[in-house]
Amino acid sequence: MPGEKPKVDLTVGDTYIRNVTTDIRGSYGTAQPDANSIFIFEVAGLCIGHLGHLHYELTEAHYTEIGRLDIIMVPVDGGLTMGEDSMSRVVKRLRSSLILPMHQPRPLKSFLAMFGPDFDITYAPTNTITVSMRTLPKKPLIYVAQGMQ
Repeated sequence: MPGEKPKVDLTVGDTYIRNVTTDIRGSYGTAQPDANSIFIFEVAGLCIGHLGHLHYELTEAHYTEIGRLDIIMVPVDGGLTMGEDSMSRVVKRLRSSLILPMHQPRPLKSFLAMFGPDFDITYAPTNTITVSMRTLPKKPLIYVAQGMQ
C-alpha cells in the first residue's frame, strides 16, 4: 500500500527471508523514508544480510532489528551509496564473520584501508565460495570476490 513501510516476512523452502528498511537520498538531497531494504536470509543456521543500497549509517534501532549477521554483502561504490568511511563503520559495528564487498572495484582499496588488524582480508582464488556455520572464520574476514579485484 502506498505510504506503508515495505515488509518482507516469508519462507521459501528452508530459507526464511525478512527485511529491515532504511531511508535513501531522494531528489534534491531529501530523504525518502524506508526506500531501501536490508534483506536478511536465514538458512542452514547462517544469518546472511544484503545491505542493499545503503545511503545512511544505521541507527541503534536498525542494529537491534537486524540482529546477528554471520555474513554481510556490503555495497562499495564510492558515491551512489555511503562513502567508504561510513560504510566501514557499519561493517565494524555489525562485526560479521564474513564480509563480501560488492558493486564497484574502483573504491575498494580505500574501503579496505579503513580496517585494521581486527579484520583479515583475502582475495578469492575462484569465483565461488562455500560457507557453513562450521567454516565461518573466527576473526572477521573481508573476502574480495574475483570481479572486485
